[in-house]
Amino acid sequence: MSTGTRRQLRPTEVKRLNRVWRRGTANRLSLILESVTGPFNVGSIFRTAAAFGAEQLWLAGNAVPPTNLKVQKTALGTDRLVTWHDPVPVLEAVRAAKEDGYTVIAVELTGDAVPLHRARLDRDVCLVLGSEDHGCSPALLEAADEVLYIPQVGRVGSFNVGVAAAIVLAEARRQEWAAADPSEAADADADLTD
Repeated sequence: MSTGTRRQLRPTEVKRLNRVWRRGTANRLSLILESVTGPFNVGSIFRTAAAFGAEQLWLAGNAVPPTNLKVQKTALGTDRLVTWHDPVPVLEAVRAAKEDGYTVIAVELTGDAVPLHRARLDRDVCLVLGSEDHGCSPALLEAADEVLYIPQVGRVGSFNVGVAAAIVLAEARRQEWAAADPSEAADADADLTD
């Protein structure tokens, strides 16, 4: 990067940078939200899903749809960028994701869950997040292919579901990009200095 005053990128530069990263992104990401009822959580998850290029979002149980005005306030129109499905029973959503070729990975604290940094996310994955109060249902956990958890060292028991979604989506893309050709990162850096 050139020396001088650090400045924020202009909108055109941001679009160019994002195009470079899109070219280096091939894995498909999707989500299932099981009974996530907080509209601001759902809106936040839609926005994060769109930012990381998630293709689909299945709503399950009594999850709040993006047609809810409070969801729209947080999603800021990003629900138009991610294909979403009306709420269905969770096992139906899991079945649909598997039929579409995804490995279904629940985000939950279980005895067999692997820590996030050891989970294999550099493939087509559908990440499942459960309700704010109770997490993933037992039926969902049985139907999932794998389970991961987000390690924590503080004195709290869990993350907000919207924050958890952002963490696992970011890690999935990080793993993909880390395994890619290192010259792609150099191309992104070069675009910033052009």
